[in-house]
Amino acid sequence: MKLQEITNERVLLTGASGFVGRHLYHALQAAGCQVFCASRKPHQARQRYPDRTWVRLDLDDPATLDTALTPCTVAYYLIHGMGEGAEYEQREAQSAMAFTDAAKRAGLRRIVYLGGVAPAGTPSRHLRSRLATGRLLRHGEIPTVELRAAMIIGKGGSSWEMVRDLAARLPLMILPKWLKNRSYPVAIADVMYALLVALALPHEATGVYDIPGPEQVSHQELLQRVAAHWGMRPVMINVPILTPRLSSYWIRFVTRADWHLAKELVAGLTSDLIPAGEGLWTLVPHYRRTSLDAAIHAALQDEKLTGSPSPRALEDISTSVRAFKACLLA
Repeated sequence: MKLQEITNERVLLTGASGFVGRHLYHALQAAGCQVFCASRKPHQARQRYPDRTWVRLDLDDPATLDTALTPCTVAYYLIHGMGEGAEYEQREAQSAMAFTDAAKRAGLRRIVYLGGVAPAGTPSRHLRSRLATGRLLRHGEIPTVELRAAMIIGKGGSSWEMVRDLAARLPLMILPKWLKNRSYPVAIADVMYALLVALALPHEATGVYDIPGPEQVSHQELLQRVAAHWGMRPVMINVPILTPRLSSYWIRFVTRADWHLAKELVAGLTSDLIPAGEGLWTLVPHYRRTSLDAAIHAALQDEKLTGSPSPRALEDISTSVRAFKACLLA
């Protein structure tokens, strides 16, 4: 499949100060895009990142949508309200509809949305909301590519940092049944590559694409693999009666994760997160994804470095951009 050139695209980057957005800014810059970073509080964001172009975007204030989107040709939708009150599903749905309506008025060429993998069983509230957001964006009039990822491994990722803390701090682990469930964790560098490809796909290739990592593991195996990188072999005892809610209390005391966030994340792990349908990697078969152990090693190395992304992570982003540019020429 021939990818389209994205140099000189004017990109609205929502979630620009978040984990994925902080990395994606550098990838888009390196790919030759003009990036407009969106924030509800651009003055505060500008103090932290003074070299970036900030625009105000508050999904509760429709006027800011038109102002932020008008200069742009494409947009990344990286907004999630996970854990922000009991009504966040309804707010996320309203936000997605307001965004796609404003994107139509601005005449955008494409929206790219990063969501979560559809679970094998009944989705948690968090995953249900993310899937609904993707559906609403795709049903709008602007061509939309929805990417679906399981855990993204990288410094600053909430799910990753929860796993890292558990592996580092517990010489003995009481394992609930849901830790036997499986997924395909993916490196942040591979997510950067996928997000660039999603922007460059031809018009007819819009739709939903999973972006799994190269290896399927259970959540228990992932904990063991992370611990092994520190030379640790924690004792693990299976306790099938430990519910996700009880597990979130345990996680609250062992990790640095926000408890409300931890509850949502754990609830999303109670089914297998196995990709279904066509994955993005089938469209770019020459791209070599980061192995699970290499992704874990890179994330742990980044913990020792300042900056998010760290200088080492910026090198990975540069490598992803070079691979993307090579794909454009293929």
